[in-house]
Amino acid sequence: MTKRGQLPSINTVFEAENATILSALPDESFQMIYIDPPFNTGRKQTRVSTKVSKTTEGGRLGFKGQRYESIRERVVSYDDEFDDYWAFLEPRLEEAWRLLTPSGTLYLHLDYRECHYAKVLLDALFGRECFLNEIIWAYDYGARSKKKWPTKHDTILVYVKDPANYYFNSEEVDREPYMAPGLVTPEKVAKGKLPTDVWWHTIVSPTGKEKTGYPTQKPEGVIRRMVQASTRPDDWVLDFFAGSGTLGAVAQKLGRHFVLVDENPEAITVMRSRLGRDEAESPVDFANELVIGSSK
Repeated sequence: MTKRGQLPSINTVFEAENATILSALPDESFQMIYIDPPFNTGRKQTRVSTKVSKTTEGGRLGFKGQRYESIRERVVSYDDEFDDYWAFLEPRLEEAWRLLTPSGTLYLHLDYRECHYAKVLLDALFGRECFLNEIIWAYDYGARSKKKWPTKHDTILVYVKDPANYYFNSEEVDREPYMAPGLVTPEKVAKGKLPTDVWWHTIVSPTGKEKTGYPTQKPEGVIRRMVQASTRPDDWVLDFFAGSGTLGAVAQKLGRHFVLVDENPEAITVMRSRLGRDEAESPVDFANELVIGSSK
C-alpha cells in the first residue's frame, strides 16, 4: 500500500478523482507532468465536487459554490461555463506546480478555445518568467469547414518550475527531415533537424496498430518528444487526465517511471490492456480503488 506523502514503488495507474490523488503525492516528485484535460467546448461539463478551495470568504463564486481568488476575474466574468471550467482546473494546476521537481517541466495540452486563458492563469501560478514555449501541434486529417479556415492544430503550453535550473536535452529528441534539404549539408540531411515549436505530426491513425479506440487518444510521437527532452532515464512522470495512457506507454519504452490518474472506467480498461503488454519488464499497479493510506 502506498502511504500518503510517498511515491508508489512501481508504475501506477489510479482509478480515482484526480484531486484526491494529487493532494496525497509528495512535493517535487515528478520531473515532467503532461496533462490533456477535457476541452471546454461549451457543452455541459460533469465533474465531481472536491474540497480544494482558494478562499472561504470574499472572492468570486465559482464551481459548485466554491469561492476562489479573483486573480482571473476580468478573464472569466463574461462566461459562466468558462468560469466553471477554470475553477475546476486551477487547483489542479497549483498541485502540478507543487509536484514538479525544481528542474521539472509542465506540458499543458489544450485546443484553441482555452489556450489563451490558460496562458494568463499559468503566468500567475508559475510566473511569466517560467514560460518556456507555446508548441503548435499541427495535423491534417478529418473534416474541413468551408465557412472559415479549417482548425487543424492544438496548443501545448510549456512551463518550467525554475527558469534558471530546468532540464532540457535536445540531443535526445527524435529528429525530423529538413523541408528544404538542398539548402543544408548532406551530413545535416542524414542527421535531420531538431523540431521547432511547430510540430507537424499526424493524428493516431484510425487503422494503425497504435489505435486503442479511445476517442481523445494522442499519438505517441508527440508525447515522446516531450519525454525525451525534459526527462532522464528513471525519472518520474505524471498525467492526471490520463485517458488512453499514452504518457505511460511512452515512459515504459523510454525507461521512465509513471503515475497515471483517470476516473473513467473506460480509460482504465484501455490502459490495462495497453500498459499490461510490457509488464514483464515494467510492472504496473492498477489501483481499482483509492489505495493511498494514512501517513502514520
